[in-house]
Amino acid sequence: MNYFRTAMLLAGLTALFMGVGYLIGGAGGAMIALLIAAATNLFTYWNSDRMVLSTYGAHEIDRAAAPELYDLVALLASRAGLPMPRVFLMDEAQPNAFATGRNPENAAVAVTTGLVQSLSREELPARSRWSRSSACSSAATATTTTALAS
Repeated sequence: MNYFRTAMLLAGLTALFMGVGYLIGGAGGAMIALLIAAATNLFTYWNSDRMVLSTYGAHEIDRAAAPELYDLVALLASRAGLPMPRVFLMDEAQPNAFATGRNPENAAVAVTTGLVQSLSREELPARSRWSRSSACSSAATATTTTALAS
């Protein structure tokens, strides 16, 4: 259902963009608007994960940098039967975590230093389940499950 709603939203926005293009430039303006909308949608589809991670200043970590966090994400991903996502750390005191990516194979999990410092190993998966339940789309749910399911 979420894929359908997302497709409808994108189609509606593209139609609106094409309508404005038609008002400005006639049929040629509508075609240019369609091409711009298609290019924008494709760019966003392929790069949205990198855009949100860079917005928050997240940096990718490996097992050597944060072994407990990395092992926890690996454990939860294997329990969910999903591939290991890339793990990112954000230098932020506010406890937060999110998952992003267009599918489980391109998933990324970002966790703030505030969350890592404030929660115990037992509490972190519980916080992650809350994040998973509030995810808006099935892709986000799958990605969150990849990283933070228990």
